Amino acid sequence: MAEETNEPRPRDDSFRRPRYSRYHRPHKRTTDQTQSEGTANAESAPVPAQGELPGTDSAPQETKAPQQAHQPRQQNIEISVVIPLYNEEQSVKELADQLKSTLVRLGGRYELIFIDDGSTDNSFRVLRDLHFRNNRIKVIRFRRNYGKSAALMVGFQRAQGEFIVTMDADLQDDPAEIPNLIRQIKLGFDVVSGWKKKRRDPITKTIPSKFFNFVTSFLTGIKIHDFNCGLKAYRRDVVKSVNVYGELHRYIPALAHWQGYRIGEIVVQHRARKYGKTKFGMGRFFKGFLDLVTVLFTTRYISRPLHLFGVWGMVSTFAGLCIDGYLVAEWIAGTTSLGNRPLFLVGLILIIVGIQFVSIGLLGEMITKGQHVEKEYSIREIIK
Repeated sequence: MAEETNEPRPRDDSFRRPRYSRYHRPHKRTTDQTQSEGTANAESAPVPAQGELPGTDSAPQETKAPQQAHQPRQQNIEISVVIPLYNEEQSVKELADQLKSTLVRLGGRYELIFIDDGSTDNSFRVLRDLHFRNNRIKVIRFRRNYGKSAALMVGFQRAQGEFIVTMDADLQDDPAEIPNLIRQIKLGFDVVSGWKKKRRDPITKTIPSKFFNFVTSFLTGIKIHDFNCGLKAYRRDVVKSVNVYGELHRYIPALAHWQGYRIGEIVVQHRARKYGKTKFGMGRFFKGFLDLVTVLFTTRYISRPLHLFGVWGMVSTFAGLCIDGYLVAEWIAGTTSLGNRPLFLVGLILIIVGIQFVSIGLLGEMITKGQHVEKEYSIREIIK
């Protein structure tokens, strides 16, 4: 026999009848209550999917399905068009319409990034209205005018497309050329620059531009006819790796070339300016040459400054030694006097300048070696 214990037996509430107080007695359901509960149950019931008949058996759905329905999947962006502008209120709407027409034919996976570089007209207001009509248009506004390089750098940072296209906002660059640029990128190039072979600009701009492009191509070793063309296409990894500041935007192909990227060029159509006037004068060419020196030094000689200063120092020193050696030989022979020969002082100056150049190169080498900064290399692919 089982032993009896004094411990209380656990209650089984599943067989307990509900207890009602005197104020909560069960009463008969009315028709209105039944209808209201049926309506509430119908509202809380899951809505059948499109094409599914109510009342039919369907596969069980996951709990996260209703939440995903409210969060539409974002389509991947293939092409990002970066457009810096300054006081172009008359042309931006027409440009946006032309870009939309062109990019829709390419699949419609695009975004337009307008960078208002401190415009003083109504350019930002027009861009804001365009954004409300087309959410693929994004607008970045600077507080003041920073320059085209700063605008492009900010646009590159915000761009999400696989291919990035840059162009000006003055309608001189034809959006219909974008498919040709993208086609060249897909053929294997990393950067494709436009060549305005037939320019619709006055001669005061075309002749200096040709001279500038010739000198730049000779010094950089890149066979491009038009470094100043704003219509260019890049792969995404190119714009994420180059550092553009100051006025270096026209040298992006050179910066990319020295990192190992492939550079291409195609002839593009150039249109006459329709609205307003150009924002660039003759001063940009002088600044361009100074920026070219900056690019050459910071890319080729930043890690080996003695190769730059040392070469010119040795040339100057050698020239000075040759001049003074010749004069000293004549002085020993008694054919001349060093006191009345200014060329002797020129030789001494060349020797001093040459020694200073070599010294500057050595100081640069010591600074470079003392920094111990890990170098960044452009890596094309990693297999793991």
